[in-house]
Amino acid sequence: MANLKAIRDQIQSVKNTKKITEAMRLVAAAKVRRAQQQVIATRPFADRLAQVLYGLKDRLSFEDVDLPLMDSREVKTVAILVVTGDRGLCGGYNSNIIKKAEQRAKELKAQGLKYTYVIVGRKAAQYFQRREQPIAATFTGLEQIPTAMEANKIGDKITALFLGEEVDRVELVYTKFVSLIASRPVIQTLLPLSPQGLEVKDDEVFRLTTRGGGFEVSREKMTSTVAPLPKDTIFEQDPTQILASLLPLYLNNQLLRSLQEAAASELAARMTAMNNASDNAKSLIGSLTLTYNKARQAAITQEILEVVGGAEALQG
Repeated sequence: MANLKAIRDQIQSVKNTKKITEAMRLVAAAKVRRAQQQVIATRPFADRLAQVLYGLKDRLSFEDVDLPLMDSREVKTVAILVVTGDRGLCGGYNSNIIKKAEQRAKELKAQGLKYTYVIVGRKAAQYFQRREQPIAATFTGLEQIPTAMEANKIGDKITALFLGEEVDRVELVYTKFVSLIASRPVIQTLLPLSPQGLEVKDDEVFRLTTRGGGFEVSREKMTSTVAPLPKDTIFEQDPTQILASLLPLYLNNQLLRSLQEAAASELAARMTAMNNASDNAKSLIGSLTLTYNKARQAAITQEILEVVGGAEALQG
């Protein structure tokens, strides 16, 4: 009977674990919805900002404009901005982005360039600190749904490093959201800003829906609402000054969108990991229940045999 009690306790323990993993999956799904709403809410500002930049691009030749954020100089030191999460239990999300950052650092070292890390997320901070890697700044404890204020703090730091000539280029390593079961670590150059990066393009947003009783996250094309400024638009200030003021906003907006992509990727990975854990727990409960029933049947059979054997002994 002691064996039966141990199996019962194990079944109950797995059931409790299944409740936790299912709750974490639902929480991650709710946060993905919030991230989706935030992406849609930030679109009007991004569209209007792109509209003004598009108009200024028509009025100015960026190659002839002296703007610090577009200053391309000889690259000696590169800042690698790595975006990971503060928490685990999200499959290979954190390890994949860390491997991508390490690979990029090795490539830069092979080219004879120096590098330093600007880290977002506790997982990457712990990893690189243990290996005594050069770290210029660390940002942890951010909201799981990134805010513009947090993006601005990170943007201010990398801008200060670039303008102070501590680094000559800033590269962003983050996870691009593809779908519920797919994400892709990518590298993007943030600074210096390139005129080609200011072109108006159709954007994409991710949406969380339900299908067949389960969650599904997909991307869909969003037609840009950006329209060129009227030709007779008069700027009260010099266009160069306006551009100098708008470029930091553009940089922070790009950074915010990247943080949103990374957050959506982390939450989707956690949803998938917790869903797999729940399925494994369900399978394990079925296996343990079968083992319990067999052990219980064997115990009952043994008791019956003992009773019959005792009765025969008394009759004899």
